[in-house]
Amino acid sequence: MSVDATKDTAPAEPVGPAVEPVPGDLRMARALWPVLLASAVGLLPFTVFSTYLVPIADEAGSSVAAMGGLRGLGGLAALLVGTALAPLIDRVPKEWAAAGALVLLGLSAALGAAGNFALLAVFCLLIGASTSVLNPALTAAAADRFGTGKAAGRAATLVTATQSMTAMLAAPVIALPALFWGWQGDLFGVTVVSLLLAVVFVARRGKHREADGSEAAESTPRLGYLASFKALAAVRGAVPLLLIGFLRTAVFMGYLSYLAAFYEERFDLDAGLFAFVWTLSGAAFFVSNLLTGRITNSAEPRVGTERLLAIGLVAALVSVVGFYFTHWLPLALAMTALHAASHAIVAACVVSLIVRRCGTTLRGSALSLNAAGQSLGVFVGAALGGAGLGLAGYPGTAAAFGALVIAALGAAALVPRGTSEEGAA
Repeated sequence: MSVDATKDTAPAEPVGPAVEPVPGDLRMARALWPVLLASAVGLLPFTVFSTYLVPIADEAGSSVAAMGGLRGLGGLAALLVGTALAPLIDRVPKEWAAAGALVLLGLSAALGAAGNFALLAVFCLLIGASTSVLNPALTAAAADRFGTGKAAGRAATLVTATQSMTAMLAAPVIALPALFWGWQGDLFGVTVVSLLLAVVFVARRGKHREADGSEAAESTPRLGYLASFKALAAVRGAVPLLLIGFLRTAVFMGYLSYLAAFYEERFDLDAGLFAFVWTLSGAAFFVSNLLTGRITNSAEPRVGTERLLAIGLVAALVSVVGFYFTHWLPLALAMTALHAASHAIVAACVVSLIVRRCGTTLRGSALSLNAAGQSLGVFVGAALGGAGLGLAGYPGTAAAFGALVIAALGAAALVPRGTSEEGAA
């Protein structure tokens, strides 16, 4: 934690005029620039893999289908490693965990650049494993820098907003350099940046340790492996929040899996025109995620985080069901934007509540389990959406995704309202 953490931390429930304001986005970004940059870099390897799937398959002497199937190995690795290592994220300095994950990410990218099918399989496995540690470590490190209250939640959502912006812009960002050095050069670039950032994290960890006397903090007894899971289950609302994160991801990623096919079949949009739809969805998610993180973690929010979470889920239900019954393109585009924005609201609320309620001793574990649940959600959403489509067409898909959102609303009803003690853990 930085020396300014006490000053920058706002209480979970503002009381009277003594409440100190949450630091602004620019101030946080200046303090967290390595974290934000690392969160963006973590998305690049699989973006390169997806964008250049055809030439990568040609280079490896494989079919596109077989090569694309390797992507699932990353999700499987993220699920298993993220769940298994969740309690360990809080038992080591977050900066060291992030540095180790960045080293593994960089080495994995270098292996992938070799273009061999077996090495590309290893690349997918290791990228999934490294990001399952990197993302929660970065989010928890950002939150730790600003304590346990609203400022911590705002810092965490700033990381997720950066990731959503990167997901939207990564394809054109990597496409331009690839004109000069190819997709292999992109992966080698990821290797260089990842290793440099790992050095920065180790150096900054030493600097902060000297500045804030964190040796004493590190001497505090840590929970055991199984005890961490039990303690996390005892946190108010933690289990429902993790369930919401899983269900939300299943709906959104399943919806995205069939988005291009829907627009092509119903509105005859080719790949070039559909790129604008994808940009619209990404932009709506980014803006909504950024604003929600700011609103829910302000010193005096006008809408409680739990209430905003429910509003986002209701909007997700209306938009995902209504979308599949739409036959007018402008309305379909509006539904696409609304659906992305609603999921961004839910995602920001879940992360904010996890960070504020779990405190510095458990938030890394909780965020790791949340990320693992999201990895599982990718598979579940695509499978259920496909099953609904096969059984009853797009109305079946609407029913499948609608049922998942209704289940998330039920979980949201189990999340207790925050109190003045929130974030004191």
